[in-house]
Amino acid sequence: MDERKDHLWKVAQEAEERIEDLMKAGSNPVGLDVGTSKVVAAKRKGKEIDTGAVSFRSFTKMSAKERDAAISAGALGLQLSAWVEERFQLPEPSLIDLSYETDPEAAAAALRQYWGLGERPIKNMVHLLEAKGTRVFALAENTRTVDAFSLWRREQPYIFLNHLKTPERSRLDAAHELAHLALHKHGGPRGRKAEEEANAFASSFLMPSADVIAIAPRVYSLNQIVELKRRWGVSAVALIYRLHKLNVISDWQCRMFNIQATERGFREREQNGIDREHSAIWQMVMTALWKERITRDHIAKELHIPAFELDYLLFGLASDQCKSVSENGDGAARLRLVPDGWPH
Repeated sequence: MDERKDHLWKVAQEAEERIEDLMKAGSNPVGLDVGTSKVVAAKRKGKEIDTGAVSFRSFTKMSAKERDAAISAGALGLQLSAWVEERFQLPEPSLIDLSYETDPEAAAAALRQYWGLGERPIKNMVHLLEAKGTRVFALAENTRTVDAFSLWRREQPYIFLNHLKTPERSRLDAAHELAHLALHKHGGPRGRKAEEEANAFASSFLMPSADVIAIAPRVYSLNQIVELKRRWGVSAVALIYRLHKLNVISDWQCRMFNIQATERGFREREQNGIDREHSAIWQMVMTALWKERITRDHIAKELHIPAFELDYLLFGLASDQCKSVSENGDGAARLRLVPDGWPH
């Protein structure tokens, strides 16, 4: 495992150099947002690269090599994205800067209004993010100590999700990272305050107050919550938090429901769970490439990365040539790919 992580780190160093060439990057570093705040620097050909204020929500559980492996996985995603964007026109970013907004719930409502979502539940967070121009990858380094992270690169937003989490947790992580992209693009608060803002935004974005109160004006049992949570695609614990925040349940009910949820193991696995979300964009890209007889191994060889890392990044789609995209998430702008040029 250590040998694999060392290899990933070396690949990441090469990836950063290639990304700058491909995207004509300046001297600004890649900023990776994973939670609170610390600076991690990488060595590349004698130069020190400041990757920005990098920190992890599970910082105390993570070794330096695990943090480095996560960062290198992000670099691989940037490298792959640059390669794809040389050949396709992907959806342009449609994410407004909400750093001026002091109320995270108001910010979530503003973004919902900007995207024309109204108060309805979000059917598929990954598809929605992709339709609005955010590049979404699965973390190449499978470790439970990394929840998710996000970054801006040359006005392009990226989100990396850990698919070892439950599908409900991944949706919340996606909304949490969306909050960082919208609220903290220019820095803003750090540490606990930034995380509290992102948590409040994510909860409100996935579970709009008007819809929650209309559907669940009164809640009497944990079993009721287990049935209701599927509407918003969240965990039982996340819905308990939201119901309490909206004063639908009392302090006593909140404590009791949380105790019962823990006793029933809901913090590790979900009852009445949802299906895992996958990328639509990368599936469409890979389908188009396969039609041109460009395989996963071809891409991996050209990018000088292991083929299995490509599979991780693309939600396993690189090794699945049989599926097709049958829906478009939340009915946002149809995801379209226009070939720009093919390798010879």
